[in-house]
Amino acid sequence: MPNIANDPTRKSWINVPEHSDFPIQNIPFGVFITKEDVITIGTRIGNSAIDMGALQQLGYFEGIDLTDDMFMQDTLNDFISDGKKTWRLVRNRLVEIFDSENPKLRDNQKHKDVVIFDVKDIEMLLPVQIGDYTDFYSSKEHATNVGKMFRDPENALLPNWLHIPVGYHGRSSTIVPSGAAVRRPNGQTFPADATQPVFGPSKLVDFELETAFITTDANLMGEPIPVDQAEEYIFGMVLFNDWSARDIQKWEYVPLGPFLAKNFASSISPWIVTMDALEAFRVKGPEQSPTPLPYLQQKGKNAFDIHLEVAIQPENTEETIVSKSNFKYMYWSMAQQLAHHTVNGCRVNSGDMMGSGTISGPTSDSYGSMLEITWGGKNPVTMKDGSERKFINDNDTVIIRGYCQNEAIRIGFGECSSKLLPAISIK
Repeated sequence: MPNIANDPTRKSWINVPEHSDFPIQNIPFGVFITKEDVITIGTRIGNSAIDMGALQQLGYFEGIDLTDDMFMQDTLNDFISDGKKTWRLVRNRLVEIFDSENPKLRDNQKHKDVVIFDVKDIEMLLPVQIGDYTDFYSSKEHATNVGKMFRDPENALLPNWLHIPVGYHGRSSTIVPSGAAVRRPNGQTFPADATQPVFGPSKLVDFELETAFITTDANLMGEPIPVDQAEEYIFGMVLFNDWSARDIQKWEYVPLGPFLAKNFASSISPWIVTMDALEAFRVKGPEQSPTPLPYLQQKGKNAFDIHLEVAIQPENTEETIVSKSNFKYMYWSMAQQLAHHTVNGCRVNSGDMMGSGTISGPTSDSYGSMLEITWGGKNPVTMKDGSERKFINDNDTVIIRGYCQNEAIRIGFGECSSKLLPAISIK
């Protein structure tokens, strides 16, 4: 089935501002609530949010085999479960509806009044019910930096790192959409000058610049997904801030890995950008040496050229950009991550989320965490208001942005933005 939505010459009758992340070629999917407290599945063009539930009720998806309430639900899980054929049919239909030459909705003001909203007049919700969440550790630069800081600099990567996409299972109950504030966590730490662990707010709260991908129902328990088929089961991608409490993690992570230092909060951008929309931005990933085992071997362009940046905005003042990175630096691809995740027969379901792991580039201005940017706090970053940051302060807002761009089109993710509130006082 052709992917007609990616035609770079197509224009919409909805106004799209210059440098918008959301031209008609994007057509991301999300869930929002209107001023009338109606929750609906929708898409976005420019600064207009489109109520797909209303479109379905008005007959605009006629001819596509959908359940009657497909877009009138409060999550995308059922739509994602329908698979790639349905995703493409719906996305193609949406670009036809909003094409500048199509008068059917363009010239029907009564329908437009119930279908189209200004994004300022809606509230974005979590787009999927996330059943399971896995976080990988797939940036060679990030893993090397952390290894240099905490282990032998000459042997920064652990022996398994170049052979498997390392990951751990996280907590989905505290994943929140962009705009939702998070709390500084309390927990146990073991300060350098202490003889016993102490309890209290984490002093080293950090962001982690990541992306995440959302899966469809991929397999039955016991069935692996071949690496060359894995992308068929990936619906799309979001920006992802996997908050981290470095001091809590340092004390707790041996022997079973991250726990309270990671499960207190993770933030995602609310619009899921489909893999179809990103097709034009494929690039080759880093050379993998040694060659992975056969079940992880890939050929061709399996990475994506996604420009990423992180800004910190202290309360009531201007933001400061602290990192500019790119998803193409990732050593292990999304297909390799999903193939490895299921090679033992682990079942993957619609709405499951897989975090990339912190995305760091080869230079200090492309590192994906404050741990690396300040090198464990030794090199503070100066904000535009003159204050300094070693890690994230209370009432700072961390903003992650991401987009792809070539000579013809820009496809973006919008923002993943979250404010860090002070810890709750526990006696």
